[in-house]
Amino acid sequence: MVSADVSARVERGYRNRMDTAVSGLVRFGEYVTFVVRAVRAVPFTLIHYRKHVIRQIAEVTFGNKSLLSGGGTIGIVLAMSLAAAAMLGIETYRGLQLVGMTSMSGMLAAIANTRELAPVVVAIALAAKVGTGFTAQIGAMRISDEIAALDAMAIRSVPFLATTRMIAAMVCVLPIYMVGLLASYVATRLVVVWYHGESSGTYDYFFHLALTPTDLLYSATKAVVFAAIVTLVHCSYGYFASGGPEGVGQAAGRALRTSILSIGVFDVILTFGLWGLVPQIPGMGI
Repeated sequence: MVSADVSARVERGYRNRMDTAVSGLVRFGEYVTFVVRAVRAVPFTLIHYRKHVIRQIAEVTFGNKSLLSGGGTIGIVLAMSLAAAAMLGIETYRGLQLVGMTSMSGMLAAIANTRELAPVVVAIALAAKVGTGFTAQIGAMRISDEIAALDAMAIRSVPFLATTRMIAAMVCVLPIYMVGLLASYVATRLVVVWYHGESSGTYDYFFHLALTPTDLLYSATKAVVFAAIVTLVHCSYGYFASGGPEGVGQAAGRALRTSILSIGVFDVILTFGLWGLVPQIPGMGI
């Protein structure tokens, strides 16, 4: 009798774990399908919902989710870029000092700030400020049946709600990315030249030697791709939100965690894809 009860509990536990795994797989499939539908709908959105795209660009740029005014995102990116680039300058100089190559600080600053630091900082700020707003807005529409109303009026909800926001974020991320990139350059140079007393001429020589237009183009590409990823993640969590206002808040938190993890994963993929597994340093012959 005891053994039968134990086997029944084990079987129930096994079934519960299987149900959880299957439901998680189904949920993952829903998110992947949402992302594919949103990306495939870009031409359709630009043709049929172009006015809404312009409205979303204006909202992201100057509205309550502003990147450029009133929202504080530029201040956040500026502070994060200054702090991260300053630490980069300190650790770069200390590391090179151990091998007697502090003159190469400018080269490492150009490579690290351009290829990694600036795009990641901007993407995290975008997720924290704009992405969570997208999740809350679309989630509120879901629990109030506004998305069902859009479908009933023959309005394609995924392009109308997600693709328009993705295009707007990809367009509006470029100015704030430039601000963050410039701030990181300034902070690293101040640490190396002003604080540590390295030669400004040597620093600038290696900095400009390692920095190329191709690197800047690839870096901007990473920032735009990160903006698309962040927007799709947050919009998908809002689109599938449930459970009332509490569920929308939980969806916003889960979306932020997922977007930050996605930024880290795709940062590695894009770095290897754009610069190769064995990157070369321009002007150095290596």
